[in-house]
Amino acid sequence: MEVVGYGHSSNSLRPSHPLSLFNFRPTFSSATFISFKKQPIKCLQVRAVASPAGFDEMVSGTERKYYMLGGKGGVGKTSCAASLAVKFANNGHPTLVVSTDPAHSLSDSFAQDLTGGTLVPVEGPYSPLFALELNPEKAKEEFRSATQISGGSGIKDFMDGMGLGVLAEQLGELKLGELLDTPPPGLDEAIAISKVMQFLESQEYNMFTRIVFDTAPTGHTLRLLSLPDFLDKSIGKLLKLRQKIASATSAIKSVFGQEGTPKPDAADKLERLRERMIKVRELFRDTTSTEFIIVTIPTVMAISESSRLCASLKVEDVPVKRLIANQILPPSASDCKFCAMKRKDQSRALDMIQNDPELSSLMLVQAPLVDVEIRGVPALQFLGDIVWK
Repeated sequence: MEVVGYGHSSNSLRPSHPLSLFNFRPTFSSATFISFKKQPIKCLQVRAVASPAGFDEMVSGTERKYYMLGGKGGVGKTSCAASLAVKFANNGHPTLVVSTDPAHSLSDSFAQDLTGGTLVPVEGPYSPLFALELNPEKAKEEFRSATQISGGSGIKDFMDGMGLGVLAEQLGELKLGELLDTPPPGLDEAIAISKVMQFLESQEYNMFTRIVFDTAPTGHTLRLLSLPDFLDKSIGKLLKLRQKIASATSAIKSVFGQEGTPKPDAADKLERLRERMIKVRELFRDTTSTEFIIVTIPTVMAISESSRLCASLKVEDVPVKRLIANQILPPSASDCKFCAMKRKDQSRALDMIQNDPELSSLMLVQAPLVDVEIRGVPALQFLGDIVWK
C-alpha cells in the first residue's frame, strides 16, 4: 500500500441538509495538501477495498441517533468514532462526539484541545461538529461540593431524609463521616450516565441529530451499559427500605403521642432518579435510535474478547449489528516474509469471525491498515471515506 498525498474538492463536502445551523468552513481547500513523500502530489489512495458499512442507512433520517463504538484497548476505537463523527457532520448532521474513556485520546485524534469537560467546536467540517471529553476529576470535585450543604454533610441530610439520620450521626461521632463524602467506585461510568441524561433532557443538546460515543475499553463499557439497570434495582430496594423504616418510626411515635414530620424530598429525588435511569436504559436498548458498533483487529485475542463483548451486549439487550475489523493489511504484489506471515495470521483471525456464533451474524466492515497517522480532521475525513461507505 502506498499513501502519496491528500486532496479534496471543496464542493464534495458541501451539505444540502437543512440542519446545517452554523456556517462552518474547513481550514483546508482543494489546493491544500499533506505530503508524505517527495514525489508528484496525487489524490490520497489506499490500494485496498474496504467492506461496505451501510453508511447510507446510518446517515438517513433527521431523528436523533446514538452510535457507541467500543472494544478492546488499542484497536482504533477513537479513530473510528472520530472519523464517523466527521462523516456525519460532512453529510449535514449536527454531530456531537463524546469520549467516556477516563484515558482520553479524542484531543489527540482531532489534533485539538478538547479537555475541560465542556462542548468544544471542532474546526473543519461544514456542519456543526462538537466534541466533549468527560472530566472525572472535575466531577469528583462537584461530588465533594455537593455533599457539603449549608456547612453540613449533604449525604447526612439525604440519609436523615431516608430515616437513617442516627446512623449518619454515629458515623460522624466516630470520625468516619469523611467516608460519606468520598466519590464512590464506578464514578466514571456514573458521570457518563449523567451526560446521557443531559442529552435526553437538556435544551443545550437539542440541535444534535447524531451523537457518537468513543467508549472506554470493554470492562468499563459493560459497567456503563449495566449501570442503569443496577441503579434502578438498587433505588427500588432503597425506597422499600425507607417505607419500612418510616412505618416503624411512625408506629413508635404514635405510641408516645408524637407526630413525625414527613420528609418526602429524599424519596421523591430517588423516584425521579429511578425514572431517569429507566429512560437511559430504554435508550440503550432502543433499536431505532441506538447502535453499538464493535471495533476489533484481526488477532485471536482481540476477536475472542469481541465475541465475549457481543455476548454481553446481547444479555443487556443492546442493539449491535456491525463489527469493524481494523488494521487489515492491504493486498500487495510482493510480500516480505514478515508481511506474508502477518497476512496469514490475519486471515486465520478473520476466519474466526465467520465461524464465531456471536460475531458471524454481524455486518463485517474490513478497514485497511494505513501507513500514516490518522490525526486531524483531514486525515479523519480520509479514514471515514474508507471505512464508512
